[in-house]
Amino acid sequence: MSAASPGAPTQSPTEPAGPTAGRAQRPAGAPPLAQILCLDDLERLAAARLPAEVWDFVQGGSGAETTLAANRAALREVTVLPRVLRGTGPATTRTRIVGAPAALPAAVAPMAYHQLLTSAGELATAAAAKAADVPFTVGMLSSCSLESIAAVGARLWFQLYWLTDRGSMRDLIARAEAAGCEALMITVDVPVMGRRLRDLRNGFALPPEVSAVNLAPGPHSFAHSRVAGASAVAEHTKAAFDPAVTWRDLEWLRTQSALPLIVKGVLDENDAVRAAECGADAVVVSNHGGRQLDGAVAAVAALPHVAEAVGGRCEVLLDSGVRSGTDILRALALGASGVLVGRPLLWGLAVDGAEGAERVLALLRTELADCLTLAGCADPRAAARLRTMLGPRATAWYGPSSGEGHDHRDH
Repeated sequence: MSAASPGAPTQSPTEPAGPTAGRAQRPAGAPPLAQILCLDDLERLAAARLPAEVWDFVQGGSGAETTLAANRAALREVTVLPRVLRGTGPATTRTRIVGAPAALPAAVAPMAYHQLLTSAGELATAAAAKAADVPFTVGMLSSCSLESIAAVGARLWFQLYWLTDRGSMRDLIARAEAAGCEALMITVDVPVMGRRLRDLRNGFALPPEVSAVNLAPGPHSFAHSRVAGASAVAEHTKAAFDPAVTWRDLEWLRTQSALPLIVKGVLDENDAVRAAECGADAVVVSNHGGRQLDGAVAAVAALPHVAEAVGGRCEVLLDSGVRSGTDILRALALGASGVLVGRPLLWGLAVDGAEGAERVLALLRTELADCLTLAGCADPRAAARLRTMLGPRATAWYGPSSGEGHDHRDH
């Protein structure tokens, strides 16, 4: 498999162009966005709107979906000890994430094939990220070209998988740099795609108008071939991805670009330390949203151990299961500098295109500002001084002792 030529945009057949790209006409029957008060509302609406097999592709996990469920259960069990009489006033959500300013300690996670949700595809999601002033991670398997996404004007990170063809990876990196991407994100937890039973039962395949346009078709374009009991998307990645990568490959990748390097898919703290030693600027604690190893630990349960182990040598982000501003506060209190938001953006796209995705990020910002204020934090960085308890049977608080984090306003 080889990438398209560097600097040569590839247009998808349904990809709009021009200044209104990503602003699709509101779907018939779409509710006023003001009536959508939390991400659960969007999830229900998206489930009712999407074809069943597309919904399963978006929502499904691997195996019995144990880890998929564990991500949400573990986040709900994280409790935070708020502080009072801090004199902070209304909190700001502005912060820095992977070295750059952002209106929210969050970035859009890398996700494939946004045109399954709306005809504008990644152009709509990028427009939402631009409006929210957060980074947008362009998935290597995006259904709109990297160059057309860059033209939207959002701050971009670019995600890579390990391709068997290293020349294709170098070409993609060169295109990312030329397009103005601010960081590279390498996903390390997909030597092969997890066995996703929903897709297998549906015999899931991409429709003809949706494809990974940043990759040349070549002999490995199996993603459109429907076979009973198989996932065409899994067959495509099986043909393209390298299942035998090692730390030497990460060291090689570090030499290919001066851009900040984000390593996504780390759960063991020893792997996080090794990634930092290889030159990673950030690691993402993630189990791929429950879509890879079923039975893997919930991401948030691994987060404090990773944050403690890296000890500030690189940033730590949380991915997998974030659904609210409360979840972002939990992540910050456990040592993350920010989170990646995934499936909820796809729900927003399905319900109302770019405006629906904007609503997701606006809700998260409103909720986080409320949570920070109620917890006695002036900004996201202050949340690192909060203490947390992990799980209903926990007997001790995790985090700074009660004497830490005081300032003159305590007295």
